[in-house]
Amino acid sequence: MPTILLLLACLAAFFSPPKPAKTYPVGQIKTPKGEILFWLYDETPNHKTSFMKLAKANYWDTLTFNRVINNFVAQGGCPDTPAGFSDSPYLLKPEFVPTIRHVYGAVGSGRDNNPEMLSAGCQFYIVQNKKGLARLDDKFTVFGQVFKGMNVVDAIVAVKTDKTDTPLEPIKLDVNVINLTAAELKKAGYVVK
Repeated sequence: MPTILLLLACLAAFFSPPKPAKTYPVGQIKTPKGEILFWLYDETPNHKTSFMKLAKANYWDTLTFNRVINNFVAQGGCPDTPAGFSDSPYLLKPEFVPTIRHVYGAVGSGRDNNPEMLSAGCQFYIVQNKKGLARLDDKFTVFGQVFKGMNVVDAIVAVKTDKTDTPLEPIKLDVNVINLTAAELKKAGYVVK
């Protein structure tokens, strides 16, 4: 009898479906210029959660990259107003991390000049300066890093703009969070640490 049980256990293990591979949430921005993918940092949990929540709610899908400056940033989401970010659904406390800097491709959260350095939940930017923007470190929260699509960002900041740095032809956003396995991430250019 124990032999039959052992045989049945082996058969059950053999025919059991394999466990699905672990996946990781990745920011995805689809634009008329192409797709941008970026890693979302666990080290900035409130900004990561906020981005995922608003992306799932399709918050940005009626908005644009509203401020683009070559050698600086591509900024999208709710536009700046004289009153600051009064249209933002909420503000977030800063999450400055000494090991996460404003390097080329860094994804950060916009804010106005409020003294608490609170981030607007509605706005993000991507650093396009190849040397980075160290002057923004510990003043604006970086919550992601582009690993695919910086050529798209470069194309976005190269478009013609008006005097407020708004593209003359709107660059619409389609913002999502997609789940990729470590193998899929590696194929796209990111190695999970």
